[in-house]
Amino acid sequence: MFLDFVLYVFPFLLLACFLVYWAGARHAYARRRPSAAGDPSAYDWHFFVPCRDEEAVVATTVNRLRADFPRSHVWAIDDASDDLTAPIVTSLADRDPHIHLVSRRLPDARVGKGAALNAAYTALDEHLAPATDRSRVIVCVVDADGQVSPGALTRVSGPDAFADPDIGGVQIGVRMRNVDDERPLAHRGRLANAYARLLIRMQDAEFATSNTGMQLLRVRTGSAGLGGNGQFTRLTALDRIAAAERHPWQQGALLEDYELGLHMRLAGYDVTHLSDAWVTQEALPHTRRFLTQRTRWAQGNMTCVRYAGRIVSSRHYRARGVMESLYTFVQPFAHLATLLLTVLMTAALIVGHGILFAAWPLALALALVSIVLWGPVYRREFAADRSRFKGLLWGIALWLYAYHLFVVSARGFVRLLRGRTGWAKTRRNAEAAGHGPVAREA
Repeated sequence: MFLDFVLYVFPFLLLACFLVYWAGARHAYARRRPSAAGDPSAYDWHFFVPCRDEEAVVATTVNRLRADFPRSHVWAIDDASDDLTAPIVTSLADRDPHIHLVSRRLPDARVGKGAALNAAYTALDEHLAPATDRSRVIVCVVDADGQVSPGALTRVSGPDAFADPDIGGVQIGVRMRNVDDERPLAHRGRLANAYARLLIRMQDAEFATSNTGMQLLRVRTGSAGLGGNGQFTRLTALDRIAAAERHPWQQGALLEDYELGLHMRLAGYDVTHLSDAWVTQEALPHTRRFLTQRTRWAQGNMTCVRYAGRIVSSRHYRARGVMESLYTFVQPFAHLATLLLTVLMTAALIVGHGILFAAWPLALALALVSIVLWGPVYRREFAADRSRFKGLLWGIALWLYAYHLFVVSARGFVRLLRGRTGWAKTRRNAEAAGHGPVAREA
């Protein structure tokens, strides 16, 4: 009886949850509307740029932020870099009083992005005048290679975002800046570059369509998440979290961005997502770096299970928000279960459980179509110069690309069992080699 449940019922329950979730994301994406514009001059803007050996990109990012948003302040957080990051920022700050360097030193440095952002929060607090209206101070976290769309502050200032006093956090979309790079691996051959271009394209399609759809679904359920790049937060919301948790961002967290969104909702603020403003970053053309990044994300999701009790009992979460959050938490575990079930089902097929032959082709076809459909959507909205056939091929590639989730979930689970909670800064594409250790292993 139990074996029948494991082989027949439980897999279909997992698949049903997947299909319902993805159908909801697709529906939310199809029905999205432009956000209303606001007045950026009503707010004070402060960009936090965490830096760990970022000499290759930091000057471009800081100068771009100051040029595009001249009323803003930029806080570059040097997390004990071994390269020229600090001297570069110091030189820029000497010429521009709106550029600030936050220096961190060992042994306190290199313990995670959350700790670096907390240092910038403290520096900003010391910088602001006592009479400052902190509800009008907006902090935006931008990766050291990030570029924010020029109209983003107008959208983030609008009635769908910070003009609503209940909004504590806003996440904007993420796009891949190097998606049209013909030779992402300059010193490699044609085949290696073809693979790298496809990997970059898949990351762009993932963030532009399916991830955006999931975020828009979360807006409807009241559980939208914050990301590590393009994350806008109201200073009073950060203050409330700091009063309850000692720091706004969790120390040593693998997903300090997503956890911040959880704490923001638990503190009584709303979080939303705007799809018509975005930040660009470099996609990763190297499989190893890509898997390292996604393993951290998967492991971070697993560790967020500890918030389940607080979310279920919180009066600030509606029932559907609770359900969506719990589903997000258990996704990596569901991937692990799917791997195990694949082995069991293969064995069952071999010993003659023929009913599986009739049921699973249809079920897998539904799962396949739910992913492949994003390819034509992505082509139509973000690469209209490409053929419809190319869009279909991208959809099939997205289906194959999705299998990386099983790999990183397994790797994240093994790291969790071994007690390895350190995280590595993802090396930039322009970096030929590292400058010493990039992760603290705990």
